[in-house]
Order: sequence, then structure tokens, then C-alpha cells
Amino acid sequence: MNDKLSREEVLHVAELAKIKVTEEEIEKFQVELKKILNDVEKINDVKGYDDDILIAPWSRKTTLREDKEEEMLQPKVVIETAPRHSGNYIEVPVVISEGVSA
Repeated sequence: MNDKLSREEVLHVAELAKIKVTEEEIEKFQVELKKILNDVEKINDVKGYDDDILIAPWSRKTTLREDKEEEMLQPKVVIETAPRHSGNYIEVPVVISEGVSA
């Protein structure tokens, strides 16, 4: 089995990922990406699973509730009853920040 990807395969992956790679990175990724692909290929060796389980982990006999038409909440009431609001906006805590650091 080949231990590394071709230069063209690495460049194709880089193009799909929309990243620029240097010559040194191409050589590095030829080996590293091949190792990752080899590990992913091991999934095919797992015994005891059939395609139905891999498609969805729940029963296909799911029953959904019927939709009910109800009266719409008035925006003014919603804003006034929110714990924190500013003008016409409801203030919520920050969940994702743009400057996430590792």
C-alpha cells in the first residue's frame, strides 16, 4: 500500500479547502492526509452494523404531532416580558465570540 498521496491529490484537497500550500506543506500533507484516509478506511472493517443503523439511529415509525394554529404573540408584549431588552431588541448572552482562542 502506498504511504503517501500524490502531489496532485494534495493540491486537489487544498483547492477544495480553498487554502494555499507551500512545497514543504505539500510534502508533509502527502503523508499526513494518507494516514488520515487510512484511519477512515478502517470504518469499513467494523462488523455488526448494517446500513439501516448508519442511516438513522431512530425508528422510522416516528409520529409527529399535528400543527395547531394559535394566536400570535404581540412583539411589544414579548419585548416587555424579556428579562433584558434594549429598544426593539431582546438582549441575549454571547454564545459564540468571533475571537475564539485555542
